[in-house]
Amino acid sequence: MNSFRRTTLRLALGATLAAAMGAAPVVVCAQTAAPVSAYPGKPIRFVVPYPAGGGADFIGRAIGTQLSQAWGVPVVVENKPGASGITGNDIVAKSAPDGYTVLIGITAMIQTPALYAKLPYDVVKDFAPVSQLALSADLFVVPRDAPAKSLPEFVALAKNNPGKYNYGNYGNGTSSHLHGEQLKMKAGVDLAAIPYKGAAPLVNDVLGGQLASAFIDVSSANPYLKSDRFRILAITGIQRHPAVPDVPTFAELGYSGFESNGWFGAFVAAGTPKPIVDKLSAEIRRIVRSPELNGRLTAMGLRPVGGTPDELAGVIARDMPMWTRIIKDARISLD
Repeated sequence: MNSFRRTTLRLALGATLAAAMGAAPVVVCAQTAAPVSAYPGKPIRFVVPYPAGGGADFIGRAIGTQLSQAWGVPVVVENKPGASGITGNDIVAKSAPDGYTVLIGITAMIQTPALYAKLPYDVVKDFAPVSQLALSADLFVVPRDAPAKSLPEFVALAKNNPGKYNYGNYGNGTSSHLHGEQLKMKAGVDLAAIPYKGAAPLVNDVLGGQLASAFIDVSSANPYLKSDRFRILAITGIQRHPAVPDVPTFAELGYSGFESNGWFGAFVAAGTPKPIVDKLSAEIRRIVRSPELNGRLTAMGLRPVGGTPDELAGVIARDMPMWTRIIKDARISLD
């Protein structure tokens, strides 16, 4: 038995003995043997597994700034991009379970296990959910001069002209790609997938009319939602988006399998004491729901959430099998 396991066992036995004797046990963090009441007592690190300037980076820095102000400790944001977020995720999965290393993750966390044959961590076992921060969605769009005025019309055109139409996505293995393949399977249409390295160049080509259709995340399309630069035929998720209330969901149009939203979430390493997770979660929820950050997220086209650890765990348990099924049915692999 290594020293860490012996320390953990002694702490657990000590707490049990104290309870049996009628004394109130002191909750401690096994890794540091420091009382949870002392948390936070040193700088906190936010790991963003994507480049600076994206949605996860913005959210991490916005929350980090307010968390630092509220708790009086530095919050350092580190961008660790690479391998669809796997590089940064792995750093947090292998960090000390003490609440001082926080992951700002996205939906890709629960998609990559089916896209890669082997990951250096287990998404379910190696992370402790803290809070779902915000929801996103993908818009299915066509150029403004496209003949299709609705999703049924687009499907009809694609069926009558096999091989003629394509759809752009913001990267292989992304939600945009998976939604495109799902549409192909559900509608029985032949659409060529055109992958881009990110949403920005995808949006540019949609605006330029260089694609027959595309799946674009709502935050990337946000500056153009009120314009006539493209036509939105449908949106993913279970409810319409307040910024485009006239756009129906895929479910409303008779297409199942598009119910899951994209999301941003906060995680720590599995094994982090529950009182620390709960304290961190409560403060992050307060920040996300504050008028300042709530307004900034809404202005980005996102839907602020600020959920509990159990609520985020429930989202993962519900959505992960759905993404896995889509990936396997479409035979998508990134290995």
